[in-house]
This record gives sequence, C-alpha cells and structure tokens, in this order.
Amino acid sequence: MSAAPDTGASPFLRLAGIRKEFGSFVALQGVDLEIAQGEFVCFLGPSGCGKTTILRIIAGLEAQTAGRIELRGKDISTLPPAQRDYGIVFQSYALFPNLNVADNVAYGLVNRRLPRAEVRQRVEELLKLVGLPGSEKKYPAQLSGGQQQRIALARALATSPGLLLLDEPLSALDATVRVHLRQEIRALQRQLGVTTIMVTHDQEEALAVADRIVVMNQGVIEQVGSPREVYRHPATAFVADFVGRINALPGTLAGANSVHFGGTPFECLHEGVAGSEVTIYLRPEDVLAQPIAAGDANVFDARIDKIEFLGSYCLVQVSAEALKHRPLSVTLSLNFLTEQQLEVGSQLPLRLLPERMHIFG
Repeated sequence: MSAAPDTGASPFLRLAGIRKEFGSFVALQGVDLEIAQGEFVCFLGPSGCGKTTILRIIAGLEAQTAGRIELRGKDISTLPPAQRDYGIVFQSYALFPNLNVADNVAYGLVNRRLPRAEVRQRVEELLKLVGLPGSEKKYPAQLSGGQQQRIALARALATSPGLLLLDEPLSALDATVRVHLRQEIRALQRQLGVTTIMVTHDQEEALAVADRIVVMNQGVIEQVGSPREVYRHPATAFVADFVGRINALPGTLAGANSVHFGGTPFECLHEGVAGSEVTIYLRPEDVLAQPIAAGDANVFDARIDKIEFLGSYCLVQVSAEALKHRPLSVTLSLNFLTEQQLEVGSQLPLRLLPERMHIFG
C-alpha cells in the first residue's frame, strides 16, 4: 500500500483554530492545519513551543480551550481517547515491565475480545514487522532501548489505527540507534500507509523522515512545507535561524537587488526600501570557494581562521575585510582543502550566491 499523501480535497485530519491556555499562559494561539491521508508530518520546534501540546490535544489527552478537530470529516473534538482511532508511542516506551513482549503488544487488543489464536497471529505479524520475531516471551528489562521502542511501536500498530502519533520516540536512544530506527519507522510508515504525526526537536530527524514539516514557535506555526522547502526557503527569520546551520549578517538595503553589509555592496534577489536595516541569512554551503569565474558577482577575499573537521567535509570559519572581519562559516570538502593545501591563515576567494540569500527585516 502506498503512503503517498492523498491529494484529494478532503483532509484526513483537520485542526481549526486550536487554542490552549494554561491559566494566563497561552500555549497555542489558534493553530490551523490540514494533514492528508498517508502523510508523515513532523512538528518541529524548541522546547515550550507547543508541539507536544498539539499532539496531546489530537490524542484527547489534553482538552483544547477553543477550536475543532476533525478526523475523516468527523468532529472528534470532545471524544475520549479510546474513540479517536490512533496509536501512540511515547519517548519513555511506557511498556508494562510485568508483562512479556507478547502481552505488551496485545494489550490494545484485549478489550476487543478476539480469539486467542487471532491475537497470537497478530502479535507474531507485528513482531516480524518491527524486526523482532521470536521475542514473545522476553520481558522489557531483557531488551535494549531500541528493541523496547520497536515493541512500543508494534503495540501502537496492533489495532490497525488510522493515525499514528509519535511523541519524540527516539530522543532517549543513542545516536547510532536513533538514526537506524528512524529509517525503519519511515520505511514501515510507507509500507503501511498510516497517517503519522511525529513530534521532535531534532532538525535532522525531521528533515530525514517527513513529507512535511510544521515549524512551531511560541504557540504558532511559523512555516509548513516539505523538508526541502523549509530548509531552502525559510518563510521567517526564526525558521532560517532554527533549521540547520546558518550565518546571520546585519546589513542595509541599498535599493532593489542590492544589500550592503560590512560597507560592501552585494547583489541579492530582494526588493525593499533603501536604507532599511535587515539581516541576511546564508547557509555555509551557499558560500562557494569553487567554481569562481571572472566577472562573477559577490566575490571577495577571505582568510581562514578556524577549521572544524567533520569527516568528509569541514566547517571553516573565515573573516574578510569586505565583511569588516565578521566571522562567516563556510562548508568545504576535505578533498578541496587538501588539494588546495588550505589551512588556518590561508587566503582564498569566496562567492556569495544571490539566490541563496534570505533577507528579513
């Protein structure tokens, strides 16, 4: 079954004007969002931005102060959690330590009074699906963190829910296991076609698995888009600064398609009022050391001040008279640095790409 989002007019899940107040504190300020069937959507943002509150409201674990939730066109705003057709996986696994793996996975099937043979068959199918066949008789304490999270995922999928909710499910795992398991979750989601919402504060995680990312800040949605859109075309200064590494340079607009920073004019693709104070956001990979040809715009000479080795590439900090020696981070391949015999103190020409400058007032 394909997990490609349904492009029909009717969304699978709709949030309309969701507001949440905790006393005088407003956690959510009227959130509107539509999610298509089969989508994998990540809510991304810093701690306290409201992303987990939204997930809990969708699950019915928290009541919204105002607003409406629709699932398949049905208003579920006031339904109890048991009637909302979802499975949920928490950061802490939340497995029952006194139950073995089979009983943990089958827990959601108990109230359905299915024949034992059918339950056993379903448990076997799910354990095979999450890569842990034959582990029925083990207890949670006998499993690694990654294995426990796979069991929690199997339990969430046991009732074949229409919606899968993941509340930072990988944050308690070490880096290697986290990367491997997120790939497995994405592959499984595509295989089953289950509409999935994951809350995370890990940008790399969201960029790697999501069909769309919902970037949140202080109870509002800053931007909704594909990982490429959010990374390449941030809609606000917050998104530009929050998602991925970026340089933030203060500047002044000098008219259409021209900006000054460090007293030097640079071409850009931005129109605004001349004299306006702005900030130019530029990703390290969008500062080029090659190719640079005669006549290229935005070329200047820089000095290497620091090299941070990151494997196949390096994060290089440079300074330049053209930028009034303000630090600028540049991504350069290890091969390029080696071939050009570049080290701290070396000089090299750099070019800023006008189409990659993100300018906000």
